[in-house]
Amino acid sequence: MERTTSPDIPFWSARQLAQAIRDKKIGCLELLNAYLARVERHNKTLNAIVQFDIPGAQMRAATADDALARGERLGPLHGVPITINESIDVAGFASTWGVSDLKDNRPAGSAVVVEALTQAGAIVFGKTNVPRYALGWQTFNDLYGTTNNPWDVSRSPGGSSGGPAAALAAGLTGLDVGSDTDGSMRNPAHYCGIYAHKPTFGVISLEGRSLPGLGPAPDIAVVGPMARSAEDLALVFRLMAKPSASDADAWRLVLPPPRKTKLSDFKIAVMLKDEICDVDQEVQTRLQALADFLSSQGAEVSTEARPEVDTAATHRLFLKLAYAANSGSTLESIWKQAAWRALFLRKRNESDFACMVRGLTLRHRDWIRLDAVRSQVRAAWSEFFGGHDLVLCPAASSAAIPHDHSGGWGGDRTIVVNGKRTASADQTFWAGLASVAHLPATVAPVGFTTSGLPVGVQIIGPQYGDNTCLTFARLLEQEFQPFVPPKGWD
Repeated sequence: MERTTSPDIPFWSARQLAQAIRDKKIGCLELLNAYLARVERHNKTLNAIVQFDIPGAQMRAATADDALARGERLGPLHGVPITINESIDVAGFASTWGVSDLKDNRPAGSAVVVEALTQAGAIVFGKTNVPRYALGWQTFNDLYGTTNNPWDVSRSPGGSSGGPAAALAAGLTGLDVGSDTDGSMRNPAHYCGIYAHKPTFGVISLEGRSLPGLGPAPDIAVVGPMARSAEDLALVFRLMAKPSASDADAWRLVLPPPRKTKLSDFKIAVMLKDEICDVDQEVQTRLQALADFLSSQGAEVSTEARPEVDTAATHRLFLKLAYAANSGSTLESIWKQAAWRALFLRKRNESDFACMVRGLTLRHRDWIRLDAVRSQVRAAWSEFFGGHDLVLCPAASSAAIPHDHSGGWGGDRTIVVNGKRTASADQTFWAGLASVAHLPATVAPVGFTTSGLPVGVQIIGPQYGDNTCLTFARLLEQEFQPFVPPKGWD
């Protein structure tokens, strides 16, 4: 069998890498060492991968080579080198969440999702950077430093899964796993030109992603796959969509098949912007180009159809519930500061900051009332998806933003949208549409701004319609645009 020497190998999909290994065109250890050589060459500039277990990974790769030589196949990811978001437990690694006080937190076992991938043959060789406490739309912390975007190192790769997105885009790893509450996978995928899938809430176990002494987030938060290919998303999603050990005896997950399998059959609603959240014109231009393409392929596309929800009220609802979900893991000092500030908020103050403070200090009886409101929102989405297959909208208000480490919790950072300064918290609006209603959402690359920054589309589907989102992303990959590697990372 002829060995492969293609310089594009590091940018191949995980499926392609696994196939090359099965065909014995490249060895498991050979492929791992190729990635490690690239990490040695490029990671100092990007600071995407922040922990390593090179000897352990090389030993596991050699074992995978021996197994293949005996005719044994470990699984669909046999020998594929991967990395994992730093906040997700991997045996042998620290889970610091970017916090110095947790630098010695070394869980004895791996998260359920990590075990699923290693049982499928994947080889974990490192962990990727996150912001402090995995909170924020930029990726920097005092422990590991700042992660840069491979499309423009003066810009952020997004957050909180900025390390995974940067490593994938620059061809430093085969796959990664991220987490998402308010766009923590979707925003980096959009910023870095890769793929990510936020699953329906609850279909992938969060066991193995929690701060010491605290359980997984009780609401909104999910973990999911990040990759250079929509096909990889679908493969990894199938591997990871399984119950935690405590539930495994009682339930099985059977998701419906994709609603459609051809672009021409889809009925799609497109949202380019919203009254309360402007979107940069260059992002809108790329989404409109996608909508025009879909129409040309025979899909039924509407730029007017919307679920019967008040988007401004839903955004406020999302902020309160999202911050309530994170309150258990919030530092006591920050919680007390928020509680003090909440005392002085005017009743009519419904600013983003006010919603965050109220959510962080929410009483349980008030959470129950908000959850009842959320049930109405979910019902409206369900009714809408009775007549439409998907909603396409921005993943964020702009393309990748310049690094800005000013301010702190509740700080006044801003971003530029259509030449105007706007609150950086506005970025959470588009992520919150899906998150607050527990809906699945996939981000896929759809083009570039005039300055060459990637633009992604967010594909929102009905609850448990993960396969519809993933199938649509795969069709876009095949017929509209695949992953494009950034220049300069050869």
